[in-house]
Amino acid sequence: MVMNLSSAQAKTAYEIARTLKTKGFTVYFAGGCVRDFLRNVEPKDFDIATTATPDQVEEIFPKTIPVGKQFGVMLVMQGPTPFEVATFRREGAYPDGRHPSQVSFTDPEEDARRRDFTVNGLFYDPFCEKVIDYVGGGQDLKKGLIRAIGDPQKRFEEDKLRLLRAVRFAANLGFSIEPETWKWIRELAPQIHKVSGERIRDELIKTFTRGEGAGRGLELLSESSLLKEILPEVEAMKGVEQPPEFHPEGDVFIHTRMLLEKLENPSPVLAFAALLHDVGKPPTFQVREGRIRFYEHSRVGAEMSEKILRRLRFSNEEIEAVVACVDNHMKFANVKEMREGKLKRFLSTVTFPTELELHRIDCESSHGLLDNFHFLKKKIIEFQQEELKPKPVLTGDDLKSLGMKPGPLMKPILEEAYELQLEKKIQTKEEACRWAADKVKDAQK
Repeated sequence: MVMNLSSAQAKTAYEIARTLKTKGFTVYFAGGCVRDFLRNVEPKDFDIATTATPDQVEEIFPKTIPVGKQFGVMLVMQGPTPFEVATFRREGAYPDGRHPSQVSFTDPEEDARRRDFTVNGLFYDPFCEKVIDYVGGGQDLKKGLIRAIGDPQKRFEEDKLRLLRAVRFAANLGFSIEPETWKWIRELAPQIHKVSGERIRDELIKTFTRGEGAGRGLELLSESSLLKEILPEVEAMKGVEQPPEFHPEGDVFIHTRMLLEKLENPSPVLAFAALLHDVGKPPTFQVREGRIRFYEHSRVGAEMSEKILRRLRFSNEEIEAVVACVDNHMKFANVKEMREGKLKRFLSTVTFPTELELHRIDCESSHGLLDNFHFLKKKIIEFQQEELKPKPVLTGDDLKSLGMKPGPLMKPILEEAYELQLEKKIQTKEEACRWAADKVKDAQK
């Protein structure tokens, strides 16, 4: 079988492999790129496995980074993309459940047998143009199976992150998980806490943003018992009923899964906004006069989302964006009643495009009404020639010059003035100060 090496990245990978080959080393492409090749999917990146040691790789290539030299892994910088070049290795015990205590260099077959899943244990010889399969990965690819290499208990006890990786690959590839492998995922799920928040975050991002299996990924996380360990707030959505007139699809968990199923190449912000938008419903659930209510669930959900995302070590920027999406998602119900200035402010927020897409899939996953979505799309076109975020003509300094003491009473006056400015009812500082004078007097009574 001949791998297509026409892309710029593939050509560079081949050049690196050829350089190693001419120096007398065995060299193969490894892992995901071979798996994708056999699935007729263009590989996103190329990992290279070789008999060359890290010191030898360092000698051969002018620019390298010893990203994991102690484990036999180097990055070769050739062109704009770094390429991982790893020495075939065997590994010692994993005392911390994440990293081997020692590694030693070996042959390709032994290297393949220490990897995680059969579909990731494949090699490709770019010079003989053939797949090398020591672990039955080719057959499992045909069957659509994620199977641990060798003893699944041992594979997962070596590295607890593999518990999440199995779910992620099954979701991304649309595969099933082999029964014995699945048994040990469920058995060892409580040990996922040995993995850092950053590593868990990265696997969840890949689960919910790659391919079309985000909804199935959520189901597998729950069925494997991993979800209740890493995101108990999301697991708590199960069985939480919703008003059937607005949510004929079922409980909060089913609704959330349906949102994830509608994602198309989402950003991490959109994916986690979809995952967490109703996370505030379980703690706010109540029945009043025979009707289900979730008072303040968007505000409560925003507070919960911030704690969850900090636990998973998301960046401050991502946390702020997801929290804004969760906090604002119920405001879409009232957009037709908003005064023009407030609506313009709503449309001009940094997260509005993400919030609008969240609103669309939220509606499509429940009552199916998209009238507010189409209303906003029309307003975007209507306002596209306007500056939606002009510099405010009224400032806090102006209010102080009118005799107002600094404090929280300033904010509603400044916000109302800005909305009037957006509606072109206030256009100059003089007009703004005349308008604000009475507001300042009323606020100080």
